Amino acid sequence: MPDQPTNYRRAFWKSRHHLWLALLTLGLGFASGEPLGLLAGATLYALGLVYLPDAGFFRRAIDSDTQGRRDLEAAARLADFHQQQDRVLADLSPARRQRHAQLAAVCADIEKASTEAQNSTGLDLDSRLRKLDELMWTYLRMLAIEQSLDVYLETERKERVPELVASLEAETQSLAAEIETAKKANKTSPILDTKERLAASRLERLETLRQRLRRIEQAQGNLDLVRSEQERLVEQVKLIRADAVAAKNADALSARIDLSIEHLAATNKWLSELTEFKDLTNNLPDLPTRVGYSTTTAPRPPQKTPVSE
Repeated sequence: MPDQPTNYRRAFWKSRHHLWLALLTLGLGFASGEPLGLLAGATLYALGLVYLPDAGFFRRAIDSDTQGRRDLEAAARLADFHQQQDRVLADLSPARRQRHAQLAAVCADIEKASTEAQNSTGLDLDSRLRKLDELMWTYLRMLAIEQSLDVYLETERKERVPELVASLEAETQSLAAEIETAKKANKTSPILDTKERLAASRLERLETLRQRLRRIEQAQGNLDLVRSEQERLVEQVKLIRADAVAAKNADALSARIDLSIEHLAATNKWLSELTEFKDLTNNLPDLPTRVGYSTTTAPRPPQKTPVSE
């Protein structure tokens, strides 16, 4: 959400400038003990209330204080995000951390080539390069989700749920047939009552196993999709690198990054719908500076185009 414009008159009432104005006008007027002094002090105080909020030095002071607070808030949010980012990265398996590092190296090549293009054209690409951070954060989240799904499916695979479902379906069908045969023979006995209870218990367990099986199938589908999206994102980033290195064209590079971000919108929407991964569905925070790929791969400082003499 964009910042609201500063209300300087409201800010003046809470500022140290207002306190000093009151002390130097009303305070000295009261201290003089003279009606004329009190009147002069009140008059100066009223004039100060009218003109000081519009004074340049006061507005600069308020703007500086406001910017300082915003910088502190942004720094705190950036630190919180870096903690989350590094925590997710540290929880990955070594192979997945290696895949993340490999894609980060591709992004570093893009930054290097874009810096050369920026120096030659004067076009500011920093806002575009921030989108590389978004691509890498999405990739990191997908790696973490892939790992969680992989662990879950491996655990369920050991339980052999499909085989249990098939076995229990056969057992419940057999029990149902036995109960039906006994009822047709008009046999009422404690054994029949016990079998009916057993059949009800088995059916409840079968329904639970079927729910697990549906979740396994859903998780497998999500795993296949997240791996496909990872591959697509990697190829998009490599295509950006190809444009950056080969063309040395800042406009083409900017357009390619924008196109990749557009393709990423559907992926981010899908990730946000994975309710079982709430900690990994947050998008990149809106900050005035780049966040980088991790605290160990800090973004390069923005390059200034040299001014010709």
